[in-house]
Amino acid sequence: MPRTNFKELLDAGVHFGHLKRKWNPAMAPYIFMERNGIHIIDLEKTVEKIDESASAMKQIARSGKKILFVATKKQAKEIVAEKVKSVNMPYVVERWPGGMLTNFPTIRKAVKKMSSIDKMTADGTFMNLSKRERLQVTRQRAKLEKTLGSIIDLTRLPAALFIVDVCKEHIAVREAKRLGIPVFAMVDTNSDPSDIEFPIPANDDASKSISLIIGILCQAIEEGLNERKVEKDKEPQQKDKKLTRKELETKDVHPAIIEAIVEDEEEVEVEDEEEVEEDDDLTTESDDDESLKTIDETEE
Repeated sequence: MPRTNFKELLDAGVHFGHLKRKWNPAMAPYIFMERNGIHIIDLEKTVEKIDESASAMKQIARSGKKILFVATKKQAKEIVAEKVKSVNMPYVVERWPGGMLTNFPTIRKAVKKMSSIDKMTADGTFMNLSKRERLQVTRQRAKLEKTLGSIIDLTRLPAALFIVDVCKEHIAVREAKRLGIPVFAMVDTNSDPSDIEFPIPANDDASKSISLIIGILCQAIEEGLNERKVEKDKEPQQKDKKLTRKELETKDVHPAIIEAIVEDEEEVEVEDEEEVEEDDDLTTESDDDESLKTIDETEE
């Protein structure tokens, strides 16, 4: 049974595309018609793509992997933060720090520095610093929290990305493609879906449209997490058992998702171990600059 229906999508305004002159020809298969100079999205295909994406996301969540949600446009920020937080998935809603995926160890170092500052505050070490150093560390903590606070639990590369508006988040799409990370995305009539493994043709500007689709996908993720919990409760001794490529193929799982689930994570874990050794001194000015260098240099 479909997770949504034509009427629900119609009421949320999912069918409204952009002006005809702004369209991307690659979106032609997902356009139903043109009315008053505006392209209308084929909602039958939207229903089909939502079901396909929800099924794949459920499988990823069930495997214990993370899906990173990216939505920095104004009308999507609060929706994504609220709904994605409820299923304990990482998200980026302020801006995309260039190199978040391709230079992941540096990003992790900045996140771990934020955790270390919190530890200093808790054990009283923070108060032993000079007033100038406390001010410096406090400012750094606030900057890190704003940009990276929502990915503090992302200890390794995500298994997949979900993006609202691939035109705005083109850097994230490019990084994911470079690393072979599958991308789920809402694609409007001005978007290019060719680099997206799981495109969902939909209005990516209306808050109702964004809320409806994010809500459906988060529900699928929650189902996957619940199934994983049930499996662990039944067979606690097999809680670390991972599905093999052959098992996933028999379940008719999308090839991109199979690669994301069964990929070798050893390299990322080694990089994480190396960065722990470097994350000792929080009070020096050079360290403060080093941790935020990548983030600052990529600000648009």
